Amino acid sequence: MKFYTIKTPTIIQKFFSNYRWRFSSVPKEIYLTFDDGPTLEVTNFVLEELKKHQAKATFFCIGKNVKKHQNIYHKIQEEGHSVGNHTFNHLNGLLTKNTRYIENIQQASAYIVSKLFRPPYGRLKSSQARLLQQEGYKIIMWNVLSGDFDRSISPENCLENVLKNTTNGSIIVMHDSEKAKDKIYFALPRILDHFSQKGYLFKAII
Repeated sequence: MKFYTIKTPTIIQKFFSNYRWRFSSVPKEIYLTFDDGPTLEVTNFVLEELKKHQAKATFFCIGKNVKKHQNIYHKIQEEGHSVGNHTFNHLNGLLTKNTRYIENIQQASAYIVSKLFRPPYGRLKSSQARLLQQEGYKIIMWNVLSGDFDRSISPENCLENVLKNTTNGSIIVMHDSEKAKDKIYFALPRILDHFSQKGYLFKAII
């Protein structure tokens, strides 16, 4: 059963206005983001595709994956992309006590040097958000969800989700994880081709 929306409703963006959902920019710019990596095969594929299109992106990394694949993590940065904290163990903030949640983020920060943060599943308590913002973190959400994590949709559906809903300044979520592999291998090259041909630039969040 589908339990998410592809395009984040405007009312949600306004209600949680202290989070970053999209950018308002005059140039034609798009912000691709990749969650849950790094992974050996998929992250390297993503990096190669981005390089082909001279595109930059932001990778919200899980701490335990960075610990395992530090060479890929460093490669992400060496190629001019941004990184962000996605907790050490991919915790759901709504189901986790504040102390443990913040400690898990701090654990990840030993490997991920960044003040960009994206909550796994997009779920965290307002009290957790306040604690993070007091520590200087910027909470980065999204306004377009590709759905590449959803086993019930096809790679074609994933591509369509992005092409139909992306506008100037959109923050798009994809995943450089094994679970999303088939969809990202199909959709990402086509997304990059489509918007590059329309004159868009792919930018990293800083």
